[in-house]
Amino acid sequence: MSHTQDPTAESPTRLDWNTVRERLQQHTGRTYWRSLDELADSENFQSFLHAEFPQEASILSAVGRRQFLQLMGASMALAGLSACTRQPEEKIVPYVKAPEQIVPGEPLYFASAMPTPGGALGVLVESHMGRPTKVEGNPDHPTSLGATDVFTQASILDLYDPDRSQVVRSVDEIRPWASFVESFRGAVEAQRANQGRGLRILTETVTSPTLAEQLRQILTLFPEAKWHQYEPCNQDAALGASVQCFGEAVHTAYHFDKADVVVSLGGDFLAGPNAVRATKDFTRRRRPSEQDKLNRLYVVEPTPTLTGAIADHRLPLRQSDMEAFAHALGAAAGLPLTSPSIMAPHQPWIAAVAADLRKSGGRSIVIAGPEQPAAVHVVAHHLNHALGNVGTTVTYTESLDTSQTGHLNSLRNLVVEMDAGNVAVLVILGGNPVYTTPADLKFVDSLKKVALRVHLSGYDDETSRLCNWHIPAAHYLESWSDVRSQDGTISIIQPLIAPLYSGKTAHEVLALLTDPAERPSHDIVKDHWKVRHPGPDFDHFWRRILHDGSVPDTAFPTKSLTPNADALRALAAPGASSSLDLLIRADSHVFDGRYANNGWLQELPKPMTKLTWDNTALIAPATAERLGLQSQDVVELKLQDRSVRAPVWVLPGQAPDTVTVHLGYGRTRAGRVGNGAGFNAYLLQASGFPWNATGLEVHKTGEQQLLACTQDHSSMEGRDIIRTLTLDEYEHGHEGQEKHEEMSLYPAYPSEGYAWAMSIDLSACVGCNACTIACQAENNIPIVGREQVGKGREMHWIRVDRYFEGDVDNPSTHHQPVPCMQCENAPCEVVCPVNATVHSSEGLNDMVYNRCVGTKYCSNNCPYKVRRFNFFKWNDTETESLKLQRNPDVTVRSYGVMEKCTYCVQRINYRRIQAKKEDRKIRDGEIVTACQQVCPADAIVFGSLHDPKSRVSELREDKRNYALLEELNTRPRTTYLAALRNPNPELGGKGKA
Repeated sequence: MSHTQDPTAESPTRLDWNTVRERLQQHTGRTYWRSLDELADSENFQSFLHAEFPQEASILSAVGRRQFLQLMGASMALAGLSACTRQPEEKIVPYVKAPEQIVPGEPLYFASAMPTPGGALGVLVESHMGRPTKVEGNPDHPTSLGATDVFTQASILDLYDPDRSQVVRSVDEIRPWASFVESFRGAVEAQRANQGRGLRILTETVTSPTLAEQLRQILTLFPEAKWHQYEPCNQDAALGASVQCFGEAVHTAYHFDKADVVVSLGGDFLAGPNAVRATKDFTRRRRPSEQDKLNRLYVVEPTPTLTGAIADHRLPLRQSDMEAFAHALGAAAGLPLTSPSIMAPHQPWIAAVAADLRKSGGRSIVIAGPEQPAAVHVVAHHLNHALGNVGTTVTYTESLDTSQTGHLNSLRNLVVEMDAGNVAVLVILGGNPVYTTPADLKFVDSLKKVALRVHLSGYDDETSRLCNWHIPAAHYLESWSDVRSQDGTISIIQPLIAPLYSGKTAHEVLALLTDPAERPSHDIVKDHWKVRHPGPDFDHFWRRILHDGSVPDTAFPTKSLTPNADALRALAAPGASSSLDLLIRADSHVFDGRYANNGWLQELPKPMTKLTWDNTALIAPATAERLGLQSQDVVELKLQDRSVRAPVWVLPGQAPDTVTVHLGYGRTRAGRVGNGAGFNAYLLQASGFPWNATGLEVHKTGEQQLLACTQDHSSMEGRDIIRTLTLDEYEHGHEGQEKHEEMSLYPAYPSEGYAWAMSIDLSACVGCNACTIACQAENNIPIVGREQVGKGREMHWIRVDRYFEGDVDNPSTHHQPVPCMQCENAPCEVVCPVNATVHSSEGLNDMVYNRCVGTKYCSNNCPYKVRRFNFFKWNDTETESLKLQRNPDVTVRSYGVMEKCTYCVQRINYRRIQAKKEDRKIRDGEIVTACQQVCPADAIVFGSLHDPKSRVSELREDKRNYALLEELNTRPRTTYLAALRNPNPELGGKGKA
């Protein structure tokens, strides 16, 4: 990790904690704030507050005019140099005669599925002239229901990443695929003689029925061979608890749309690769409805999460006390458990939660997070059974995870066998175990003892470097395969483009072990399904499942299970810990490190910290004060014989005496984007306690590291823009905002035609950032890098602001997406000297890029801070693969112009053309903006105000509706519905513990 600082940058402000708390106590009523710097009114915050672009962002701040021109010239030269990439050897041949179904300018959509660690997400992939450009959710697939997440949106950039592995490599030598086949088959024949005694296969979680069948065939042909599974972010604790309770490993499915009360014990179910369906179901109950009452969410967690942010009541609790809390809650709800004495301070809170659960019996959920110890899961299973939730809000099905001993045990067994010299051939299909294995297993030392090591991977990564053979893996958009979703539903993965770099799939590599001739993935997968669906109608069946995106009637049936009482009686009474807790968690954007080279995800601000490009050691304000630490101080984290150096970030709402670090950073062979970003938290991980540990030591180094954080960018100068209401306030007539009389010198716009507008429901928004990255993928928005983000130059057209409310130790948290407001009285338009920003007849605030000369007057005059100026040529126009990624319907901007949200005007125009062809008006709901389409919470609605029956018109009449800074009379077309919370009156009705 580098600690080099920009010599022109200012040092981080040192906060006085007494001043921060005193200033907060001076406020009366509801007080919203975005950062500790804002509370302290620090110099850094003031620099962002009083300038449209902060002092650090001044393009000539540290250099003279001549030096600036020299730097610009060098920058452009280097941009072209660094964009060069080795192209595939095959020639790209244009269409001589295009297929009939392809019409130039008309996109096609193909159903597929994106594999994730916990199953598949059903998607529809947009293709322009044979190249995929955008991934959307499949509305007919049970896991997505038309929505996606940040990982799915960013997967299109991974496809075209020029840093992807492009060649077969043997040690340091580039070799043809045929050479690998010959060498590998020779080693396989040697293993055939001893029934595969020295053959081992290491995979991640296998959810493909075809791949699982191939592995079973291999183990039949080589009965002495072994198959190991290891997924860094595994479900070992949850599966182990289900074995204790039910005698078998099962998957617990939660039906949030049926639950009136949800209690989360360290479970961030609204985040991660499998959160789309959970978010869809949960937020369905966050809106006032005549059919269902507003649900209530209690969250107990050690570090702030998206789920905790939307909670009606949140209790920050040390991880070492989570098991004690589970015992106390179980005892209060009627289980035969004893409440530990250390829970006495929280007993009123626990009693109120238990009473609410009992009152909502059969319509409640108790969920334990995957990182929680097995004991917490056991208590959750027994609570759901005792409350009558099983069969309604909670069901059990077969588990996707077929690892019999658990992932860490499976990996540990492999390491033992490698050390013993029992492994002659190791085939690693995907994953990066050299990087992701807990430090205590010493996987690297063991791996070197294997004679033949083969790695199939999308990148020539840390594991590939230590293998004899590296095989480039095909991206899922280049592959044929099949995959199960969390509920068991099977989808066919079909490619939209031929492999750009001759990548191979796991199917093709495993076929070398069983088949005399090489077989393509298409034939392997299709033949598997011919066996599963025999008969003369197979071709029709095959075409139907490819078209629909899923195989009907393949979801797992539910199991009728009752938890074993012995599992509850076997739980030991938890004790207290006096040392610092260490939490290790998957990152919200790069996950376990597999997305480290994705620039969109690296530059996407973290939902809770608004940090980009780095991971940090998160600590509570009280802990920081006790240890004499401030944000951006570098510390040494030491746990037993393992240590790393990490920058500190003080996070309001963090549990005291708790340090949280995130995985996925500190990569050395991720690619040009991911290398060197952050520190490697796997170095602190041990196989015995992969997620939670006690006994952490924190040592100050006296160094500081400047971090790229966006939380104070685009500040609203203290103006009140977030609105929240309790359910009681809403039901008794409180409105989102006082209405102002509209007076204007601007001429009125015509009332005929369309009047495009947007409504954003803050009650549903969970702050997942999917809208931001969907907008980036749709509108060809570039990344700018860590240094430029630090100067306030990020380019996102829609940002998600995060606000805290209340004290620094346990604040309530609110999220607010902010696109261009598309003002009817737009203050940006009147100040543009070249008429580059103009008003359309349909109410859009348009940007004419080739008129813009970069005066930035419009941005200075925008009270919402939603305009972005591209100081440099951030759009790479040289790399051929990146050219294929871009949306051809959106202009790729050069540098020196202002950019902003356009309500996806290209989508509006496309539907306008379709409607004109059919001689009709555009129907309500026919136009779906990118941010609206991706949103798993359905928080965004778009339509025309001139249609009184449109959904957006109806929401304008909701008493929660308000406009940002309506007193300025800008008359925004984008308005908001105030966030609703449903606090328990027994807990004071404020949403805090």
